[in-house]
Amino acid sequence: MQAATTTHLLYLHGFRSSPNSVKARLMARRVAERYPAVTWWCPQLPPSPREAMELVLRGIAGWPRESMAVVGSSLGGFYATHVAAVTDCRRVVLLNPAVNPARDLEKYIGEQGQWDDPGQRFHFQPAFIGELRALEVTALPSPGRCLVVAARGDEVLDWREMVARYPGSRIELLEGGDHALSDFERHHLDDVMTFLDLR
Repeated sequence: MQAATTTHLLYLHGFRSSPNSVKARLMARRVAERYPAVTWWCPQLPPSPREAMELVLRGIAGWPRESMAVVGSSLGGFYATHVAAVTDCRRVVLLNPAVNPARDLEKYIGEQGQWDDPGQRFHFQPAFIGELRALEVTALPSPGRCLVVAARGDEVLDWREMVARYPGSRIELLEGGDHALSDFERHHLDDVMTFLDLR
């Protein structure tokens, strides 16, 4: 039986991003202001997908599955899908999720900088492509607990792949928008928080 509300919330940022991303900071502030009892965690994910998932699963090992939720943006959406498949958690929100990062990130092998802090450099290694493939899952165990926000105007990822990837989930298909969901605070934050059903 599902708990009545969400008590633990995990946020997973995207490729070349961090907990300092605009969406992560907006959500952290909203949780702190309105839901101070909720456990919030937005870790800095290492470049290695294997290490990233090990960090996340270790960090949420003690969380109650029936009252936890995960939000993921871009590559974080791919990671959040894996977390949801492993935990069958209460709520999942995917913001312009990466559907096939093993294919899409091959062109980024080499040294990269963070979007919000270009001075922070990391090396995206060829081995990481195989690590991404190892994290792929077929389908969510409870697709009805998932909200996908997909922008037709996403200049990085194909919204059609996002919609096709999550049958049975609630799809919020935006006519315009962009990959970063630049209007997230104005048009999407309230809907996301309502769907998460925080206590």
